[in-house]
Amino acid sequence: MVLELRQQVKLAQKLVMTPQLRQAIKLLQLNRLELTTALQAEIEQNPALEEVPDFGPELSDFGEKNNLEVADLPESAVTTRINTDDPAVLAEVNWSDYTNNFDNDISFSRETPPADAPSQFDFISATPGLDAHLYWQLSHVELSEKELEIAEFIIGNLDHHGFLTISIPEICHDCDCDEELATSILDVIQSFDPPGVAARNIRESLLLQLERENLADHLAYRIVRDHITLLESRNFAKIAKKCGTSVRNVAGAVEIISGLTPFPGNEYSNEQTNYVIPDVYVYKIDGDFVIQLNNDGLPNLQLSPRYQSLLQENGALNSESKGYLREKMRSAEWFIKSIQQRQRTIYKVMESLLKFQRAFFEHGASELRPLVLRDVAEDISMHESTVSRVTSNKYVHTPLGIYELKYFFTTGVATVDGDLVAAESIKNKIKHLIQNEDPTKPLSDNKISQMLEDDNIKVARRTVAKYRDQLKILPVKHRRKTRM
Repeated sequence: MVLELRQQVKLAQKLVMTPQLRQAIKLLQLNRLELTTALQAEIEQNPALEEVPDFGPELSDFGEKNNLEVADLPESAVTTRINTDDPAVLAEVNWSDYTNNFDNDISFSRETPPADAPSQFDFISATPGLDAHLYWQLSHVELSEKELEIAEFIIGNLDHHGFLTISIPEICHDCDCDEELATSILDVIQSFDPPGVAARNIRESLLLQLERENLADHLAYRIVRDHITLLESRNFAKIAKKCGTSVRNVAGAVEIISGLTPFPGNEYSNEQTNYVIPDVYVYKIDGDFVIQLNNDGLPNLQLSPRYQSLLQENGALNSESKGYLREKMRSAEWFIKSIQQRQRTIYKVMESLLKFQRAFFEHGASELRPLVLRDVAEDISMHESTVSRVTSNKYVHTPLGIYELKYFFTTGVATVDGDLVAAESIKNKIKHLIQNEDPTKPLSDNKISQMLEDDNIKVARRTVAKYRDQLKILPVKHRRKTRM
């Protein structure tokens, strides 16, 4: 057998994604905040892409009154608010007004300010977490170096609920101490605020809180200590029998327990809240719906006029520089077109959703109809993957609230008459039924299924349970309340 190199002609179809196409697809699936970041990054790295300056009312009025063009004004006046007395001269900025000087008589180069004087670092916005709150309390307790080491180790092993995640033997092993010392230091931490912190489970957390309220001899303490399983199922009759008291007394004790905090560390959570910025608005004006894209904060882009003129001038640039500028110009032009195409696509998708789900915008979630990506894709003559990218992480502000675009796509459930009802609509009906139930006789999943069937919606009991779980609604045994 002889090995040799040969040339062979082969015809094949292949889908090749250009860098421009990849960029367009990437821009399409970005949400509102991510798009703003991408625009700024592109402006920084591509000199041919510029932001159209906003001249403002003062500059426009001055130009009209004096018959001046923008080019006649100083370059700095294009981007900075001008002095009303002399438009050609910018107002001086006194940067010392923005420094953190609390005493103008103090010269930091000559004398040291008092140790307790506030610093600019004291005004940095930050939400202290549970550990910071506990360390602050720990600093006011007199402990030996070894005891402080154990206390810091315990605080460092609390989860975000404020529960201790390790056992006493593990504390003894890692801190090289006996159980008596570890237990005493744990008692110190458990005496801190918030009540119930450093507990090992919900039961201990509730007991610590009741002890803090001087209720260690109360029926509520006994219920939590001995019958917490029955408490979870709200079996008041059995609790009353075991405790030798009346159901009324048990209900009163449960009211006290309900006022406690099972997870004491949650209120000290320093997690950042992520706010949703709508990508599109839907307004109802004179009985009709109007769609408006949210362009607030998005820069208006243009090709650099300066570089365009350089490319048109003969002899201004060598061939290498011209090639570089042409490439950047093409990239900037494609980027602008991709942004425009993204906005047009979002508008088309929202327009199609408004057409399919108009009843929802008129009457609410109970009128949501079944809808899949294919329906919208065929309506606007686009591929399903494009619609999927447009609706991912995009939000619309409607007269009924803010919804993710994917919310309007939902599967259907057949009715008794053979029609289809959206799953979200059924969830809304279940939520409405439970909100209006008698708390002393809450509706079971089977009863809800029967009530829906009376409304021509045939849904199995297990499906009702699934939808109820998705709505984060407790089962019937946890919703039942005893009549006082």
